[in-house]
Amino acid sequence: MEVLPSVPDAPRRVALVIGSGGVKCAGALGLWRVLAREGIEVDLVVGCSGGSLYAAAMALGLSVEDCEAMTTRLWTREVMARRDTRSILGALFPRLLGFEGDLALVHDGPLMRALTPALGGRSFDETRIPLRIVATDFATGEAVVLSEGSLLDAVRASISVPFVWKPWVIDGRRLVDGCLSAPMPVDVAIREGADVILTMGFEAALPRRINTAVRFAYQVTSIYTNNLYRAAFSFHNLAHHAEIIPVIPELNQHIGLLSTEKIPYCIEQGERAAEEIVPYLHRVLAHTEGARA
Repeated sequence: MEVLPSVPDAPRRVALVIGSGGVKCAGALGLWRVLAREGIEVDLVVGCSGGSLYAAAMALGLSVEDCEAMTTRLWTREVMARRDTRSILGALFPRLLGFEGDLALVHDGPLMRALTPALGGRSFDETRIPLRIVATDFATGEAVVLSEGSLLDAVRASISVPFVWKPWVIDGRRLVDGCLSAPMPVDVAIREGADVILTMGFEAALPRRINTAVRFAYQVTSIYTNNLYRAAFSFHNLAHHAEIIPVIPELNQHIGLLSTEKIPYCIEQGERAAEEIVPYLHRVLAHTEGARA
């Protein structure tokens, strides 16, 4: 993983890490609401894949309602409806049309138009809370931590689901979905020196029917992403670090890639999961405050 230097003059007391999970990541808004209610400030936000959308919105200071509206506009069938014909034909007939190395089934024009109202023209320098977004270097497979430049570019890179959307180029590097390397990037917050790390991540929902090429691609990505997520989750649990607090909403309903109607449900379950850990969180924060003193 590309390691960014920490800022010694700006200690990170509480970090919030939002992993991959698509629409399910809206559960982080419920956690965000509880933290605000409890008067607990966050000093660093880390986002990956679907979680990068909410991480960026929170870091900018958007309200829960604005975040919900933003993602409801994003995960629509219209965003997924336009095929990237040039990319598909280039992959099928590479000698005839030339293959540019960016196989994508879905054209990213609608996606960029959906992201632009909230993130267009905004940079990391404008965030109210320090922000890190994780993507994956397509050439090496390494996790790349983005912390400067365009927020739109960073989020676009982090949600570049393989086969669905083409990789996104930043500083000459072709980047794809952050979930391929770090579906729950707790280590980023650890490297930044956070005392307490709240982390929320999800397994990707598998399609009920695989009746399109996009669903086939999503099935393939979800299988190995889920295995990587389970491994990361098990590792952090076995490490027994008291400062790492998983906040995992209990989602008993099927939530697919485009299940935006389930966003309020995800927020509600995220809020319930957050309320369960609040007493322990207060104790941990009191302990770390005493240690600092």
